[in-house]
Amino acid sequence: MRRKNYFIFLFSIFLLAPFLSLAENYQSGSDYLDFQESFLSKIPAEISLQIGKSAYPLSRETVASWIEEKSKLAYRENYSSEIENTDPCREKYFVVCRLSRDIKRSFRTKKISQLAVSQKSVLSFLEDLERQANKDPEDAKFKMDENEKVSLFSLGSPGLKLDKEKSLRIILDYLKNNEKNDQFSLSFTEIEPALSINSIDNLGVTALVGEGRSNFRGSPKNRIFNIKVAASRFDGTLIKPGEEFSFVKILGEVDSDHGYLPELVIKKDKTEPEFGGGICQVSTTAFRAALNSGLKITARRNHAYPVQYYNPQGMDATVYIPRPDLRFINNTPAYILIQTKIEDTELIFKFFGTDDGREVKITGPKIIERKPDGGLKTTLSQKVFDKNETPFIDDIFNSNYDSPNNYPHPGQVLTAKPADWSDKEWSKYKKANKI
Repeated sequence: MRRKNYFIFLFSIFLLAPFLSLAENYQSGSDYLDFQESFLSKIPAEISLQIGKSAYPLSRETVASWIEEKSKLAYRENYSSEIENTDPCREKYFVVCRLSRDIKRSFRTKKISQLAVSQKSVLSFLEDLERQANKDPEDAKFKMDENEKVSLFSLGSPGLKLDKEKSLRIILDYLKNNEKNDQFSLSFTEIEPALSINSIDNLGVTALVGEGRSNFRGSPKNRIFNIKVAASRFDGTLIKPGEEFSFVKILGEVDSDHGYLPELVIKKDKTEPEFGGGICQVSTTAFRAALNSGLKITARRNHAYPVQYYNPQGMDATVYIPRPDLRFINNTPAYILIQTKIEDTELIFKFFGTDDGREVKITGPKIIERKPDGGLKTTLSQKVFDKNETPFIDDIFNSNYDSPNNYPHPGQVLTAKPADWSDKEWSKYKKANKI
């Protein structure tokens, strides 16, 4: 009989162990808030979350979406389970009297439900909020005055980064304490800009190191407007020594919300209106300034076909969000300050910095092949020598331009068959357009 009781004892331990674990976890868990369903009615309909100087709304409905019901086993002194005997040792074959006190307590566990805040849901909310609130610092901007001295153009502003972990704890404490405040502040870090008003004397901007020019004569009014908007984005930009300049990054979003108008752009196999048409006039001019300044070009692509605004052909740079991009490295010993200006129909980029004695030799661009359909091949070279006449850049930029006929404008009638059209397609097209 003892052997039988022993097996019953082991079997009881096996069955009860998971329930003991659950009961213990419930009692020690820290993610549960002891509140009733009615607590939501005490929360303001809308809470203002302060992050720095900005406020973001938190609605009662959003808080409700964070609440979930959890079930656990918990010890209840006055609860008797169906298998419990108040005096089990009187039963000859029941072994509860042989069990430890903790195991006996497990017979008084009961499944209960409680409301809890899902930390995962709150973190998801904070991640969305982070994308709205986070802001990169803006450096102060400078310009060269009439006496070729650097002066302040824009003060700049600090950046901000939301501290999600600390903000999570702030929100949980707010709910746990059942506060009724309709606003409270979240945790964040302020990021100071690298360049402030105090940086003027340390920039090393003392001389014109190079410039680029292009002419947009004959451009429609929307194109001229877009050129002015885009060029203004770069006026006063500073490039740190050793920093890689990205045209697309500084340019930012290109749409109606950012001040652009629709105009023709080259896109895939056609030329069609799109917001920002004409921006490549700006990137082309910046490319020429970087070339003439002896900077290292790291990314540049020519246009799909020759465009009159970018003469001489072979010295252009096309850009489109997010790529292709125009990139180059400031390989000078000091900051480079970009100044842009428009004189009549000429766009001008001037790069100011420190004259380190370098010599820049630009050869070309030269047309090395001209096709009957208007296609071109050109070559351009950039050689840069240091003050000791030692070469440290020797780059060649080859450009291959397709025929303009392969990129029809809206309403334009083709006069030559596109390269990827069949004879049948071309015949049908000519008939339709009475060519």
